[in-house]
Amino acid sequence: MNLKRYVVFLVMAALMVLVTACGGGSDEPTAAEGTDTEEAPVENTEADANEEATSLDGSVVVDGSGTVYPLMSLVAEEYMFTEQENVSVEVSRAGTSAGFGRFLVDNGTDFNNASREIKEEEQAEADEIGIEVKEMKVALDGLTFVINKENDWATELTEEELISIFHSEGGVTKWSDIRPDFPDEEIHPMGPNENHGTYEFFYENVLDKADLVDGVNLQQEYSTLVNLVSEDVNAIAFFGFGYYVNNQEKLTAVSVDFGNGPVEPSLDTIGEDAEYATFTRPVFTYLNVDMAKEKPQVLDFALYVAKNVNDFAGEAGFAPLPDTEVQEYIDFLEGLK
Repeated sequence: MNLKRYVVFLVMAALMVLVTACGGGSDEPTAAEGTDTEEAPVENTEADANEEATSLDGSVVVDGSGTVYPLMSLVAEEYMFTEQENVSVEVSRAGTSAGFGRFLVDNGTDFNNASREIKEEEQAEADEIGIEVKEMKVALDGLTFVINKENDWATELTEEELISIFHSEGGVTKWSDIRPDFPDEEIHPMGPNENHGTYEFFYENVLDKADLVDGVNLQQEYSTLVNLVSEDVNAIAFFGFGYYVNNQEKLTAVSVDFGNGPVEPSLDTIGEDAEYATFTRPVFTYLNVDMAKEKPQVLDFALYVAKNVNDFAGEAGFAPLPDTEVQEYIDFLEGLK
């Protein structure tokens, strides 16, 4: 009898060991099970976010400054390629003033690029038709004077000499009027026309609103100016540094003496506190805030511009903005969500 009870005890003990080893009867999750339970919502959240990010579609319309065009085109191309393939960003270059004409109307463009600040009358027009406008700097540009590659005498000029070439009362028509040892040849001054913010910056800030010299050749297309200067040894033109960077094989940039020796425009010298500061200017894009609130793709592209434009600035021939200034734009745009 005792032996039989002993055998039963051994069988029961063996069954208990087997059940424990298999984890049977326990409601507590294993460590692995617990980890899976906690991570699942995170994975779903990320998936939802990705799905939301890829769900944007529609169009974004940008017009305005030809100077800002190369930079904004780069940003738009990367945005469509890497961020939102179903969003079409159209970037045009009617010029700053002409662009504001398309921006400050009902159902106008979403952004207007500008190589100058918005004018008082343009802001008044926006207020009158009820458009909220947000100014965003996108980079720093250096106003650059370019000459023909064969021009080996005017590679370094003072600020005053440059102004005298374009000023209606500068008293200069030939190179020899600037310095006696320069050629006795007529100067052919050129630049962008009145549609461009670069013209207005030059007229207002460099010439102090004086008339330009008679006979100055003003063009709508920067590519035309590049070709004209590259084919005329007596030509000199002004435009943004980016256009010079993209045509260095055809043109020479004039180093400017602001009083402390010649300074060549470059990404190292262009800046509001740098050696080329006198001819440095911010360039902008103006956002229709109402469009950003109404169309998610417009706000998403605006945020992409603010967060990434400094990465593209150098490639397009612009100096970047300070990080603190960029963060202010990001904070504003995040507040529109």
